[in-house]
Amino acid sequence: MKTSNPVLARLGQAAERERSAGYAPAGPYGQPGIPQQYPSQVGYPAAPPAVAPMTVDDVVVKTVALLGILGITAAAAWVLVPDALVGAAWIGAAVVGLVLGLIISFSRMANPALVIAYAVVEGVFVGMVSKAFETLYDGIVLQAAVASFGIFFLMAMLYRAKVIRATPAFVKGMIAAMVGLFAVMLINLVLALFGVNTGLRDGSPLAIGFSLVCIVVASLSFVLSFKEIEDGVRMGLPQRYSWVAAFGILVSLVWLYIEILRLLSYFQGDD
Repeated sequence: MKTSNPVLARLGQAAERERSAGYAPAGPYGQPGIPQQYPSQVGYPAAPPAVAPMTVDDVVVKTVALLGILGITAAAAWVLVPDALVGAAWIGAAVVGLVLGLIISFSRMANPALVIAYAVVEGVFVGMVSKAFETLYDGIVLQAAVASFGIFFLMAMLYRAKVIRATPAFVKGMIAAMVGLFAVMLINLVLALFGVNTGLRDGSPLAIGFSLVCIVVASLSFVLSFKEIEDGVRMGLPQRYSWVAAFGILVSLVWLYIEILRLLSYFQGDD
């Protein structure tokens, strides 16, 4: 089964090599394939150990585990990090998380340790950001969390009902939009360090519009993750790649949560 995603195409080639080492691709609903057998009674070697293929349930379990790690780490950082160090911890976790995220995204192999480390670092980042916003606006963290998970489940239902489809044009458009937004946010950050206010993060109508665009793109990015999971299961990727799929969902959830948190703060700024 071909895919328009170059990363999945590369992983599919890796899966093909592993299948030749002793396992068949997953069935239509993600159930394990039947290991290849070799008739040892006529002198051929016995089949090597089967490698379990990825299933949707694997991705669900890994995603829940990563969210649990992130939540526990965020709560611990909120309680343990002194107020005077919130800013430093916030920036440090953001930088380390970005580096880990890029390594995971461009790595050729699924590495559960890196993905778990990313969840821990993002937990510190989310905890510090949440603490800072909650100090200023009481109740905003709960509102943002509920909205984020609500959007996630809505997108999952829309994808399952095939209301939104990840067509090749949709995938290309989403990748272009995410790269463009990342570039704009990076440039805005650099300019802010030099005291230049672009108006994208100051609560102005432009800032509200920019946050809305980010929220829409972050929400639609779940469709890309769902498509990657669907293709990965169909292509028979090894079970360990469920960590990569769960990582993709975690990245989108954190991004969506931060953008919703920021947008809500704009409307409470005068309170």
